[in-house]
Amino acid sequence: MEQMIETTFFNRDLSWLKFNERILMEAERSTVPLLERIKFLSIFSSNLDEFYRVRMPILLALEKLSNREDSDIKIDDNLLNTANQFITDQQQRYGKVLRTQLIPQLKENKINLIYGEPIPAQIEQNLTRYFLSQVMAFLQPVYLKTDSGFFPSNNELYFLVTLKKEEETETIILNIPSNQLPRFYKVDTADGIFIVFLDDIIRFHLDRIFPDQEVSGCYSFKITRDAELDLKDEYPGSLSDQLEKQLLKRDLGLATRFLHQPGIPDEVMDRLKKLFNLKKANRIEGGQYHNLKDLMSFPVNLPKLSNENWPKICNTDWITGSLTEAIYQKDIIVHTPYQSYDSILRFFNEAAIDADTREIYVTLYRVASDSKIVNALISAAKNGKKVTVLVELKARFDEANNIKWAKKMREVGVDIIYSVTALKVHAKVALVKRQVGDRMHYSGLFSTGNFNESTAAFYTDHVLMTANKEMLREVELLFIFLAKRVKPSASDLIHFKHLLVAQFNLQTVFLELIDREIAHAKQGKPAAITIKMNNLEEKVLIDKLYEASTAGVKIDMIVRSICRLVPGVQGMSENIKVTRIVDRYLEHGRIFIFHNLGKEDVFLGSADWMNRNIYRRIEVCFPIYDAQVKQEIIDIVAIQKQDNVQAVCIDEHMENIPVETIGTPISSQRGIYQLLKNKH
Repeated sequence: MEQMIETTFFNRDLSWLKFNERILMEAERSTVPLLERIKFLSIFSSNLDEFYRVRMPILLALEKLSNREDSDIKIDDNLLNTANQFITDQQQRYGKVLRTQLIPQLKENKINLIYGEPIPAQIEQNLTRYFLSQVMAFLQPVYLKTDSGFFPSNNELYFLVTLKKEEETETIILNIPSNQLPRFYKVDTADGIFIVFLDDIIRFHLDRIFPDQEVSGCYSFKITRDAELDLKDEYPGSLSDQLEKQLLKRDLGLATRFLHQPGIPDEVMDRLKKLFNLKKANRIEGGQYHNLKDLMSFPVNLPKLSNENWPKICNTDWITGSLTEAIYQKDIIVHTPYQSYDSILRFFNEAAIDADTREIYVTLYRVASDSKIVNALISAAKNGKKVTVLVELKARFDEANNIKWAKKMREVGVDIIYSVTALKVHAKVALVKRQVGDRMHYSGLFSTGNFNESTAAFYTDHVLMTANKEMLREVELLFIFLAKRVKPSASDLIHFKHLLVAQFNLQTVFLELIDREIAHAKQGKPAAITIKMNNLEEKVLIDKLYEASTAGVKIDMIVRSICRLVPGVQGMSENIKVTRIVDRYLEHGRIFIFHNLGKEDVFLGSADWMNRNIYRRIEVCFPIYDAQVKQEIIDIVAIQKQDNVQAVCIDEHMENIPVETIGTPISSQRGIYQLLKNKH
């Protein structure tokens, strides 16, 4: 039976590229402060690198499988070409906004970014001093021969330098040590600030690196190779296995992109292809500079060119005694990054030193590099508490950091649980058990985002602090199950009554909640669903939303990134509106609101509606029972639905269509900040 995967794959990856286009739109927007526009260019570049590391290897493997005569896998013949055309168009827009808008505006503010132009004479001495004292220590020229053994590192920067020797050309690979030194060097002068790429400092001093030799060419390049992929997290059984076999046929990682400065001689290019296994890589002529994700470290910080400062709101300052005791009295919710993450740190810190604390349980998916939360857990273990931590070792790009912290915790007696190989734990929950007299008291956290104080500074998430014993007992049951390190089966399914847990009841309950709205609509009663998430691709739930739309249910969706649902199609999705919001903070929280005849059911959680979240991960979504907290969530979402400044509508062609501003301009993140500020 033919596996019809082209629509699934096409929609997901091109939809992701459309999200990255939305990031680029912020860099192009003249109303965004200048330094913030530069940050959006950095984010765009970083996202595109990830696309080539994570998605492009699979596109290439799928194409190869599709071209085999015996294959039952078919993809759209134009998929790769379409993706590459999207990227080319976006790259052209990227270069245009940087060269024609941002660099001239920097100069108007006496900030001179040297970009593809000669080094000004007035700063040459500063650069030479810096080169001789700092940069030279990290340079490692490699004379390129077939037996050199050199292999370029993934996504790192290099120069290809050619030296003319009589009738021959000698080729050298010269590293640009941007991992050891800042990418930009700043020189303050009476005429303003000059900012120079590390690349240009090296290029300017090639005569000192290769004295008494004639440099005939110098070209910047980088090679992007695939990231390690857990394909079973992305694709079903047999397809996953076939992709895995294709991706294993690589030499230190399949090269998916060879990005280089124009002008490399053909004979030199042929040598590079053979030496570095670049035959299948997308060969892309770019500009003089690569890895412009480094613009995030642009060395200028001027308030007049940046976003207005929004001081963090601390919504637990009123608690002079124990935070835990306050949670026993009432649910408390923290909305990051508008509100301070100090409240979450305080929760773990109090538990670590409280004499009544007996046990602490927590899931960790992405851990901060200098995690205060993990340090609190280490202190708790040293203080005699029983601490159990589920550490997800398969969190892409964070594996090494998670392993480091797991080892440190284990050394002091923390019970470490690693997830099953084929099952990621993406849930964000914590439980603290305290014994007061002969009674055990429960308190805990349910979050839409990681327990990570670093990302909490710019991810919009929601963390519920609660003492709801029924919910927390279900968390305890979940940890007991996770400690078994097995995949859920019919024999050991937990019958959750409050929590929605992927692999157990999450999809089933969401389908039932949509069905209830469908029934109300068919009875002529008000029916509505509001959903906010990062990614939407799972077919069963999308089909149910189409069914709800056809029945007359009004559906509002805020989807940040991938969206496979096609809105606004007559007879299928005319009652579905999808918007996308990009602003100073990264929208990350997942919110689900079901009208229920005016008695709204509200859930928050860790789960997007993607195949991996629904079928191959442990996720937790949780109900909001406290009336005040529930109303606060509803109010926040209402502001986002009114956004006519930072929101775009996704049309039936998946284009980003700016929302028409009629009446008062509403920027939802600013509105949410004001809402929360006025409450405290």
